[in-house]
Amino acid sequence: MKIKIVTLFKEMFIPFLETSIIKRAINNKLVEVELVDLRTYSNDKHNHVDDTPYGGGSGMVIRVDVVKRALDDIKSSASKVILTTPRGITYNQQIANKLSKEEEIIILCGHYEGFDERVLDYVDYEISIGDYVLTGGEIAAMTICDSIIRLLKDVIKEESYKDDSFQTGLLEYPQYTRPYIYDDKKVPDVLVNGNHEEIRKYRLYESLKLTYLRRKDLLDKYSLNKEEEELLKKIERETLQKK
Repeated sequence: MKIKIVTLFKEMFIPFLETSIIKRAINNKLVEVELVDLRTYSNDKHNHVDDTPYGGGSGMVIRVDVVKRALDDIKSSASKVILTTPRGITYNQQIANKLSKEEEIIILCGHYEGFDERVLDYVDYEISIGDYVLTGGEIAAMTICDSIIRLLKDVIKEESYKDDSFQTGLLEYPQYTRPYIYDDKKVPDVLVNGNHEEIRKYRLYESLKLTYLRRKDLLDKYSLNKEEEELLKKIERETLQKK
């Protein structure tokens, strides 16, 4: 997979690309990441890429002609172009899964007061990583990259992410490791008894319980099987009894 990031601040990505799993994926040629300096495509002798907004107002707006020149230069027939913007669709694991199957993506990092509206004519996805505003789209671009790269074949083992929160549609079950007892709290007995079927049921129950208590909205979009329906009824009864 190829990822091209169009930004005014390439230096922000250096630590991100040279650390941990992302660095290994690049070194192992499982993903190719290219940083593109938007200023390269300015026709201004001072390399300006923005201008004041028509109609007045504060801030500066990134010019559509500069962005179009950049895309014309770096885009291929396989490219999907993503614009990071607060008004985009909220990013989630399902979108990450979909994007991880693309051959090439281009991420446009928003900045200042955003882009000239006409940029949207050249964009496939408008994506927001949450209901808040950042100083620029670089952190959002890193978030998108990280979530996609870890899903690529051979970057990490499939077992490492298949039960992740949101990957199945539910929050992930609690995890434990040594020491067995700490501060008078011990690891649940079911996790050390060696019965894999009991462990599976326990983890499913805990996953449903956490989702019910903390992100009930996820259950509205989740298709429960018969076993999960019974467990959820049990969780609802137990929750009511505690009130």
